[in-house]
Amino acid sequence: MKMRKLGTTGLTVSEVAFGGVEIGIPYGIGVENETDMPTETQAIELLHAAVDKGINFFDTARMYGTSENIMGKAFVGLRPQLVLASKCRHFRGKDGALPPDAQLKSFVEQSIAESLAALKTDYLDVFMLHQADLEILKHPLIAEIFANLKKQGIVRATGASVYTLEETNLAIESGAWDVIQLPFNLMNQSQGVYFEKASQKGVGIVVRSVLMKGLLSDRGKNMHPALAAVEQHIAGYQDFINEHYPDLPTLATKFALSFEGVSSVLVGIDKMEYLDTAVAIAQRPDIDPKTRRQLAEMAYPDPDFLNLHHWDKMGWLK
Repeated sequence: MKMRKLGTTGLTVSEVAFGGVEIGIPYGIGVENETDMPTETQAIELLHAAVDKGINFFDTARMYGTSENIMGKAFVGLRPQLVLASKCRHFRGKDGALPPDAQLKSFVEQSIAESLAALKTDYLDVFMLHQADLEILKHPLIAEIFANLKKQGIVRATGASVYTLEETNLAIESGAWDVIQLPFNLMNQSQGVYFEKASQKGVGIVVRSVLMKGLLSDRGKNMHPALAAVEQHIAGYQDFINEHYPDLPTLATKFALSFEGVSSVLVGIDKMEYLDTAVAIAQRPDIDPKTRRQLAEMAYPDPDFLNLHHWDKMGWLK
């Protein structure tokens, strides 16, 4: 497993990061409830196998159900060799409002205390905002609270998990966040415009949604009629399948890793076969500059349409 620097945090992470949402809550296409998820024993076996195969970077969140607790049980005695990233509870309540300023500090401190207890550790390598919108990113007190946790040694680096281009730009420009987690894949490459700026500012980039919840795989076939254009576009990537990149997940992952500004790619793993595939992909040859340029020209023409949350609500992913 190749390793990369996580911006200027001083942390070194595996190119493939273990995405922990799938072991904690029902998540992904075809996963309806807990019966479709690995058991706790199976999840712990997966995490141990990931460490054995060279993965040292594990991503979780307070909002990922039992994910933190399972990692805490799995990583007893292994903590020093791992890079653990978790995310704060969502700031917004059911009414969509942020907590009053007077409650923000206790809100964040309670969230990280819960994470530390679940993960059985006394520090986090990366502590991130979860769903960091523009108002949250602009809030000076929130940034100050996270910075103070870093000064106290409770976290080694701070970060923000974002969705939009505006959020990414603001997170980089603010200078308040060491790591940014963002969506990027063959279909929606829009966030790539900020990779160089992030690198210049010393900000580590962690890519998620590299397989679009599995659509950039064999699951991207026989899709709902409303997604016919999407399915046709995905089929176009088959022209790049060869002995080096034998399938779409390999091509998609290696494409994301072909950018120097990307420190690691999050891969959701809930089965041993997916872990084996992710590790095998990392060992494949890098994508050459010509192929990367060609793939960069094959982004979906309407990235705003690529809203999987909306598709799911419409019943298009069943």
